[in-house]
This record gives sequence, C-alpha cells and structure tokens, in this order.
Amino acid sequence: MDRKTLYYIIEWVVALAACAYLAYRMATYPDYAGLWETLRGMAWPQWTALALCVALMPVNMAIEAWRWKTLLPMSWRDAHYQVYYSKLAGLITPWRLGEYPARAVVRNEWPKTLSMGAVGSATMTAAIIIAGIFGKLGEIGINDPAYYILIGGILLLLAVALTFAPRLLRRWATVSHRLVLISLGQSLIRLLCWCVQLALVIWALSGGEITLLRDHVITRTFVYYLLVTITPNVPFAEVGVRGVWAISVFGTMNAAFAGVLLWGINTLLPCAVWPFLRKNKN
Repeated sequence: MDRKTLYYIIEWVVALAACAYLAYRMATYPDYAGLWETLRGMAWPQWTALALCVALMPVNMAIEAWRWKTLLPMSWRDAHYQVYYSKLAGLITPWRLGEYPARAVVRNEWPKTLSMGAVGSATMTAAIIIAGIFGKLGEIGINDPAYYILIGGILLLLAVALTFAPRLLRRWATVSHRLVLISLGQSLIRLLCWCVQLALVIWALSGGEITLLRDHVITRTFVYYLLVTITPNVPFAEVGVRGVWAISVFGTMNAAFAGVLLWGINTLLPCAVWPFLRKNKN
C-alpha cells in the first residue's frame, strides 16, 4: 500500500467517524421538545437573525482559511478544503486536537504543518483569553481567584511560547514575530465573528427580550468563549459544557439552546459541505 492510498483511507475513516458521531449526537439530544417550542415562538425578525447567523458560517470558515493561508501559503481552494476537512477530525478528538494532524494528512507535510498549526492554535487561544479578560469575568459573578490564576498562567505560557516560536520551530518552519502578530489579529477577527453569531442566536431565541447593547451580550460572549476554551472536555461532552456555561454567563435556559444551536451551525454545516469540496477538488 503506497502512502497516497493510506492517506486516502485515513481521510475517509475520519470523515465516516465524524458523521457517525454527529448522528449519535442528534439521536441522543435530550430536549428537542424544548428547542422546538422556542423556535416555534419566534417571529420574523428573530428568524432573520437566525438566518444571518447561518449565513456567517462560511464567513467564519473563510476567516479560518485566511488564517491558515497566512501561516502556510497556498491557494484559497486548498485552504478551504483543509479547514473544512479538519472540522471532521476535530469533532472526534479531545480539545479538537485532530484538526492540524488532519491538515497534515491532506498536505503530506507533517513537521511544517504541525509547527504552523501550533502557532495558529496558540494565537487563537491567546485571542480568546485576551478578549475574555476584557469581557470582565467578575461582572457575571465569576470571582473565584482560581479562574484568574489559571487564565493568567495559560496566557503567560502562550506569550512565552509565541515569543520563542521563531527559534523553537526554525528547524521545521519559518516563523517571525510579525507573522505571530498577524495571526493574532486574524484570530481576534474570527473570534468576533463567533461572538456576533452567538449574539444573534441568543437574541433570536430570547424572543427579542434581550437587548444586545443594554445587556452587554457581545462582551458576555467573549467571556463565554473563554470559559468554554479553558474547560477540559471531550467531544461527547462538548455540547453539555457549552450549554452549562451559556446558562451561567447569560442567565437563561434559552442561552443553553443558543449554544447548542450555534454548535450545530458551525459544526454540522461545515461537515456537510466537505464532501462537495472534496468532489470539486478531485
């Protein structure tokens, strides 16, 4: 068996495993009745907000393709293909650790891909932590010093790693401090896209009762993504983790539905798109 055939098999095993997992999640979701009641009570402005959130999914993926293309120069077509495929691999691995190895499988260029993947992952995590700190954890009742110690420790480790990345990774990839800063800026843009999506869904499911500005929804989404990021989880528990933090941050059960619904929009839809991208690629 040659290497190309092996990678082809790996590619489809990952895709099929991800599809099986998604089918399991949809079959075992415990509160479709509550979600359906919430959706049924929405008026046309709320449905418009939900439609806009769905329309932002490809924008979200395009920003990630832009980030990836910046770290590893390639065509837009290849960048999109790799980020959509990596969603499948990330879905079935803890902390989505399979995303960058999946991209390495597609590229058949392991050391360089994993090195730049580490940079991309670090800048994304740093962006989430920085935005979450500005979102003011204390304002939503999270005052445990342990959270701040953990967050500060992670941010310090990321800062040290990114500072020394050019020297540490020079054997496998060319990394500069300028590239790190660009990736950090792109990561903040992608995070903002996530936050706008979540805010739209929360507003839609609230029946318009929540005011985006008065209730500080956008800044609370920064905190939400920070808490989701630093909470250890595996794919089977990810939806539950998102739901619990959504209730804690936004204070309503509909926020939990919003977290679940957005997970579906940004996970189910990209996974459904991948087979069409693969067909076009061939």
